[in-house]
Amino acid sequence: MAHPKHRISKSRRDKRRTHYKAVIATLATCSNCGSTVKFHTVCQDCGYYRGKLAIEKIASI
Repeated sequence: MAHPKHRISKSRRDKRRTHYKAVIATLATCSNCGSTVKFHTVCQDCGYYRGKLAIEKIASI
């Protein structure tokens, strides 16, 4: 296996890692119930996706 000849400084290491960051998910509003939903996912409240029923939700008592 290869071994590094010189130690990588903290600043050089950190410059390489500048792109490692969390990305905020893009949110949209549900066309059926109006709640906030993550893009390209079924609404957790009503079960609709892009105006069509995707998951049949059971009414909780």
